[in-house]
Amino acid sequence: MSPEPEPEPGPEPHPQRLPVSLPQTELTRHRRLREQGSLERADLEAILDAGFVCHLGVVVEGRPLVVPTVYGWDERQLYVHGSVAGRSLAGGTPVCVTVTHVDGLVLARSVFEHGVNYRSAMIHGEARKVTDPQEKLAGLRLLTDHAAPGQWAYARRPSRKELAATTLLAVSLEEASVKVRTGAPDDGDGPDAELGLWAGVLPLTSTWDAPVPDPLLPQETPVPTHIARREGTRHG
Repeated sequence: MSPEPEPEPGPEPHPQRLPVSLPQTELTRHRRLREQGSLERADLEAILDAGFVCHLGVVVEGRPLVVPTVYGWDERQLYVHGSVAGRSLAGGTPVCVTVTHVDGLVLARSVFEHGVNYRSAMIHGEARKVTDPQEKLAGLRLLTDHAAPGQWAYARRPSRKELAATTLLAVSLEEASVKVRTGAPDDGDGPDAELGLWAGVLPLTSTWDAPVPDPLLPQETPVPTHIARREGTRHG
């Protein structure tokens, strides 16, 4: 019996870009630390590019639920996926998706002035369950290649049975809040500067290590180029 044919991915879901500036709404207005806020869509996209794990916040049966999951995105929306049995993926409800990168600890002269250098985005919207087969396949391709560029073309694509067991949600990128904190502690010109204590930033970075093969993999199976070349690099 011949294997079930694999579906072909459709076109990119939404090629049209949103405006270059993020709108200010009741959910996205920066009320504290406004100097760290950004209304530039380019900053939002840079934060999304730099990671591949988000936290999906949703109310399920009257209780808040926050789910860590991988994501993919295009110019208009962000995609997350999971099992059709997942309670957080029902769709049709307001959600908040967050992506955060920690770039270092800000160690000041006083504990009160300690902080974190970070980049973060909060995306608000109604989660839409993707039902169109072509968009669903294209969204899964975005998600796969965002985490592991080139993997969609290398690995076996999902079968119809696997697609039926998978839920894909789309959340518009139209309403988002972005904040970025960089630089040194803020108490260098205050009274605590006379204490003679060290203050500064302890940077934090992460890089991909060497690929580790599956123990059941035949030894002669080479590491594909798109995976091998990521060793020693950072995502995005």
